[in-house]
Amino acid sequence: MAEPPTSESPKERESVPSPGVFRAVAIGVQDTLWPARNFFEALGNHVLLSLRALSWLPRRPLRPANYIDATEYIGYGSLPIIILVGAFAGAVMSLQSVTAFRQFGLEEFAGGTTGKVLAMELAPVFTALMLAGRAGAGIATEIGTMRISEQIDALESMAVNPIQFLILPRLVAGLIVAPILCLTFFIVGMAGAYLVAVINMGVDHGQFVANFKDIVDHMDVVEGLIKSGVFGFVVVLIGCYQGFHATGGGRGVGIGTTRAVVIGSVSVLILDYFLAQILLEVLPQE
Repeated sequence: MAEPPTSESPKERESVPSPGVFRAVAIGVQDTLWPARNFFEALGNHVLLSLRALSWLPRRPLRPANYIDATEYIGYGSLPIIILVGAFAGAVMSLQSVTAFRQFGLEEFAGGTTGKVLAMELAPVFTALMLAGRAGAGIATEIGTMRISEQIDALESMAVNPIQFLILPRLVAGLIVAPILCLTFFIVGMAGAYLVAVINMGVDHGQFVANFKDIVDHMDVVEGLIKSGVFGFVVVLIGCYQGFHATGGGRGVGIGTTRAVVIGSVSVLILDYFLAQILLEVLPQE
């Protein structure tokens, strides 16, 4: 039986979108949203890994030796580079501050400004960046090598939870050690600033110290320590995640190590702004 004739003209038929057009638009939207989707998926995976690790904190066996080893590796192993970078960061900050303030006859304020910047920003951020470059990369390489060599599978076969055994001690160590390293960075940085300003550039000792005490408040140091604790936890978490999910042999371990350093460093700089905004509203300001 013949089909009944339609009232649509040829031009009207051409104006109706074909299914291929809708499919192309859907693919375009999906490709556009792909980076955001991957970001939130990775963020959720990191949060889940940290929660799984922290859920093992009160459970036995405690294995204190693992915590001591992780603390020694992250803290004591990073101490030389923290001291070196801290000394020269304080020195160059003091040099630039004295040079700028001397144009207005206010070089005695170099101590206070250098101390405030070190306490609130330079010490926690530089400490976290050094940890990302050393501890974060080392953790990702170590755990990634264990993953591709099936050592993590061997732990599971012996009824040892790899998250409790490998990740939890490192997270706790990063949370505890980072503020200590930050405080060390601040002290060494101020020593370097004093040597440059007072010894090398002739700033009055009494005015340097007095302005430091007037400008730098103890809450500035507390803010830096809180930031460094968060940064240390995040940097170690990213290193653990990249190593724990490494695939593809030695090349995959190298890619995971690179990602641990890059993502850790970028995360520190992004978190620094949001933490500064939050802490300025939460902490009392004198």
